[in-house]
Amino acid sequence: MAWNEPGNGKDPWDRNGGPPDDLDKIVQGWQRKFSRIFGGGGRSRGPGSAGGYILLILFFVAWGITGLYRVDEAERGVVQRFGAYTKTTLPGLHWHIPYPIEVVDIVNVTAVDNFPFRTEMLTGDRQYVFIQMVVQYRRTNPVDYSFKVVQPELTLQDVTESGLREVVGTSTLIRLVTEQRDQIAPRTQAIVQSTLDAYGAGITVTSISLEDLDYPGAVQEAVDDAQQAENDAGRYVLEADTYEKDIIPRARGMAAKVRLDAEAYRDRVIRDAEGEAGRFSALLTEYQKAPRVTRDRLYLEAIEEVYGNSNKVVIDSEGDGNLLYLPLDQLMRNSNRNSAGTETNRASDSQETAVDAGPERRSNEDRERTRRQPR
Repeated sequence: MAWNEPGNGKDPWDRNGGPPDDLDKIVQGWQRKFSRIFGGGGRSRGPGSAGGYILLILFFVAWGITGLYRVDEAERGVVQRFGAYTKTTLPGLHWHIPYPIEVVDIVNVTAVDNFPFRTEMLTGDRQYVFIQMVVQYRRTNPVDYSFKVVQPELTLQDVTESGLREVVGTSTLIRLVTEQRDQIAPRTQAIVQSTLDAYGAGITVTSISLEDLDYPGAVQEAVDDAQQAENDAGRYVLEADTYEKDIIPRARGMAAKVRLDAEAYRDRVIRDAEGEAGRFSALLTEYQKAPRVTRDRLYLEAIEEVYGNSNKVVIDSEGDGNLLYLPLDQLMRNSNRNSAGTETNRASDSQETAVDAGPERRSNEDRERTRRQPR
């Protein structure tokens, strides 16, 4: 049997077991009670009415105190009125119209937060790679952080994964674990920051550090070969630099030496040419004064220079008198077999021969000069 069926006798609205009161009467009764508490609608202005005013004043005072807030040195307060941005407050004690009219979002703009990020993805050559990074960031723009993006931290994680996939998906596994390993973090940071700036998230990524980079064991041998090739390339570069630092200074030194030798040869040739020109000028002057004597002297000097290096002895058959003949060619051959002392004796003999032949040679020259003079 239901509690409200006739004859139950357990109707909760019937305190005396009789029929329930009308619902409107119950509501009116509660309204009269509230009116007496807050002093509204009653004719009497007794102590109950004054107590209602006091309670109302205390309620407003307590509500206004809830609008006090403090902003620390590293924080900024973003005041919102009915959900719209109103102002940004600096460090200190402030007051705002309490909730639900205004609310304040306290944003720390100097603290550096971080979160670990681990994922697995495919490389450009369809190889699995496991990457673990740590992302550090700051909330540099509190207004954009509070209004532009919903759940900025979650957005940052999604953007980080997207940027990392762009870096990893455009390269091969071998290049990622060798030459491009140090470029993964900075390239990802650049992509993430540009995306956050486009969103206006108010977040600045301070750093991204690569903690771990794992790859399947099947590619270990290929990775080792690539690493060895990279090490060999570095060694070859160092050897080439060493060779360059050695060969270039030597080549420059040799070039300077050749240049100095050429300059010295040039100066010597110029001086010799100038000397020859001066000698010919002097001879021209003497030739103009005595042409025949100058020609004869030049001829004799030329003959003397030519036959001075010859082993043959030339004798003037037209001359008179006794001539002393010495086998100079035999003496020169014998001198090659003798010692240093013999060379000294040969020099003495050569000087005596020149002394003996001197007067006869001069007499022949005098006779030749007398014969050619015009009578």
